[in-house]
Amino acid sequence: MTARSEKQERAAQPTAGAGVAEAFMMAFRHHPAGVAIITADPGDGPVALTVSSLISISASPPTVAFSLSDNSSSAHAVRRAETVVVHFVRRSDMELARLCATRGRDRFGPDIRWARLDSGEPYYPDVGLWFRAAVRGLFPVPGACLVSAELLEASPGAEEGLADDALVYANRAWHGLRPIADAGLAPLFLWPDDSATF
Repeated sequence: MTARSEKQERAAQPTAGAGVAEAFMMAFRHHPAGVAIITADPGDGPVALTVSSLISISASPPTVAFSLSDNSSSAHAVRRAETVVVHFVRRSDMELARLCATRGRDRFGPDIRWARLDSGEPYYPDVGLWFRAAVRGLFPVPGACLVSAELLEASPGAEEGLADDALVYANRAWHGLRPIADAGLAPLFLWPDDSATF
């Protein structure tokens, strides 16, 4: 066996044990994820946190899911709430997303523009796209909890879309996401018709 084929053989062996956790961390560190802010009030005051785990589950009824870390006090409050507001943040909302991701910061202080919906949930009116959602399920896993929520109401003009760049988080940094402009290529759709990705 040549040195080249031995190296290829070693590379083909799967990682196991503690190496899987390290590979997991590295893979997701470089896996860009959309950013959202979740707000709620379980009855003892408003809470907010930034997540990069928001996913679409179903279009009928419109349902999303996101994960909450057991290490976050805001996450514990969100888990007690019956309803939440899911904000789809854009590049222009980066400072708000950073605020809601920083431990110990006042996310509803006098210098922060926030309000309550008629139904009582706290939200950030400057974020152009948000949904009021009812929590439908909690799935605890070691160290975290997966939350599913059905979208009940959308922000005014939500169906018009947003012109600002999407905000994504990758490799411990914030990034603005823009489409690749190439007039010679048609859009490439990477999912089948029966996928939950839109």
